[in-house]
Amino acid sequence: MPTPTKGPRLGGGPAHERHILANLATSLFEHRRITTTETKAKRLRPLAERLITFAKRGDLASRRRVLATVRSKEVVHELFTEIAPAMAERQGGYTRITKVGNRKGDNAPMAVIELVMEPVSAKQATVREAEKATKKSAAKTAEPVEDEPTAEETPAEETPVEETATEETTEAPAEESTEAAETDKA
Repeated sequence: MPTPTKGPRLGGGPAHERHILANLATSLFEHRRITTTETKAKRLRPLAERLITFAKRGDLASRRRVLATVRSKEVVHELFTEIAPAMAERQGGYTRITKVGNRKGDNAPMAVIELVMEPVSAKQATVREAEKATKKSAAKTAEPVEDEPTAEETPAEETPVEETATEETTEAPAEESTEAAETDKA
């Protein structure tokens, strides 16, 4: 379980907080989405994501670590056989918290925490492929070819051309003024 935050705990003592979070995690994996207070949802998120990461490993040691928190064997079986394979391509962000307003009785801010079961979008997959391609091309261009000018040489050549153009424009009015002065004298 992640390091507890400073300040007041959920429920009362640390043991009660662990039981509350274990029950919330069990309900989340059983129903795929639950409505709870924002504070509990924010505290549940790291625990649930860590348990899903263990489930993605799929070995016996990971199953036993998850069973230490989630006491229901049926829910753990569902986590390892259904939820973890659905999250196989996802690198993180297995849960989503959506704020839904305040509770009627005590005006507590409520939130829905749910598992993100949608597959990773094709756009994200193409972005990963593009990043790999740019890394490969960067490795190839790291060795400069002597025939082609490098990027550092090109701006150096362009700069003097611009300066000479500005010098010619500044000199031209000076020549016109000298020619105008000579015509006035004549």
